[in-house]
Formats: sequence, structure tokens, C-alpha cells
Amino acid sequence: MSQLNDSALPFSLLQFYATSPYGCSYLPDRLARSQVATPTHLINTEIYGELVRAGFRRSGVFTYRPWCDTCKACIPVRVPVQQFQPNRTQNRTWRQHGNLEARELPLDFHERHYALYQRYQAARHAGGGMDQDSHEQYAHFLLQSRVDTRLMEFCEGDAVRMVSIIDVLTDGLSSVYTFYDPDIPGASYGTYNILWQIRQCQELELPHLYLGYFIAESRKMAYKIRFKPLEGRVDGTWQTLDPTAYPDSSAP
Repeated sequence: MSQLNDSALPFSLLQFYATSPYGCSYLPDRLARSQVATPTHLINTEIYGELVRAGFRRSGVFTYRPWCDTCKACIPVRVPVQQFQPNRTQNRTWRQHGNLEARELPLDFHERHYALYQRYQAARHAGGGMDQDSHEQYAHFLLQSRVDTRLMEFCEGDAVRMVSIIDVLTDGLSSVYTFYDPDIPGASYGTYNILWQIRQCQELELPHLYLGYFIAESRKMAYKIRFKPLEGRVDGTWQTLDPTAYPDSSAP
């Protein structure tokens, strides 16, 4: 374990360590490592915002960024919301799901959310391990936070269609995780949710929506390039990504 010697990161009390190699969740033929920020009790909303701008993310109270030996496929990305221009498909999706009612709830365990989470994982990520998450694993993943976190529920009448966990930072929102009803034909809840978060940023006058990692070679992570312009943190600086450099990434 060692302190990170980086003058751009103003949190000298934190320490950082690299994990041992493990199988990559997105590119199965590769090994991955993460750099982890500790101790967790010092990572408040302000410090976490600085970490996000340095390419970190969180899972529960576990704050990390990719730290692989040879691979740089994971690119931290964010949408500069004032420059965002929805395409025709995104405008159609916004109209399609405009009847959803968004409600903020306490960051607590809700049985109906857990049931939806199980259905979503079984349909979209079967065999990935998370489809077997217990109540406790679900709560540790999504409901434990030391930062300013909001739990948003999206309903159509009495039916919960989508749940989204969002962190509020000083310069934007950070999309933590979203799950939704996988059984509605023709629905585009995931796209709608990002559009909704972009609009929230605009209304709150926050400049960025942080979307985690873009991985061009992973179908699960490549969709983010469709939200244009998209900025990525490459070689330590945020810069606009060129969509033409990822010709296969924007395919549905």
C-alpha cells in the first residue's frame, strides 16, 4: 500500500493500492487489476468528486479505477450536458417514455426494487454472478454510500419500470447503476434514463454527467459513445472522443 504521488489529487490523507490480477468482467480473454482508494471513511462527497474526475468509480463504499498492466480499454467518460445534442432515436425514446413518473426515495431496501433487480439480472446478465445476488449483496452494492446519493424510482401507474442510483457531485451527476423491467417489448429504458439524467444536470446547472467507463470492445459498455459529444479521460486529461474512431461501438 502506498500514497499516490499526484499533485492533481488534493487528498494527501488517502492511500491507494493495486489489487492482484483477476478475470476481466468485460473482456473475458484478459486479466484486470484495480487501484483502490482507502480508507473509505475519509471519502466524502467532495473527495469522491475529485476521485471521479481522476477516473475513479465506486461500488458501494469501494472506490476504484482500472489499473491494468497492459490494457487501457476502459476509458472514463462524461457528457458535457450543455453541448449535448440528442439524435433522432434519442428524441423518439424521450417521447416514448415521457409518461414515466420519477420519484426520489430514501436510500433503503425496497422489496419491489430487489425483485425487479433479480428479473433484470436474470434476463440481461445471466451467468455473470450478479443474477444470484442475495439481499445483502444487493444492499452492499447499491445501498451503501458515504457520498450524496439519490435513489430514483420510475413508475408507470403502479408498476415500477426502472430504478436508478445517482451520486450528486459539485460539477455534475455520476450515474452509479440502473436496472429496469426487461420484459416490456420495444422499451428503451436505459437510453431514457441517461437522457433524464442529462436533463437533470441541465436543470441543476451542473456541467457534466459521468457515465463510468466506455469500452469499445464490450457490447455492454460501448453504447455510451452514442451520447454526443462524449468526453473521455485519456492519458490523464479530459478530451472529446471521436466517434469515428469507434465505428462498431454505436451499433444497436
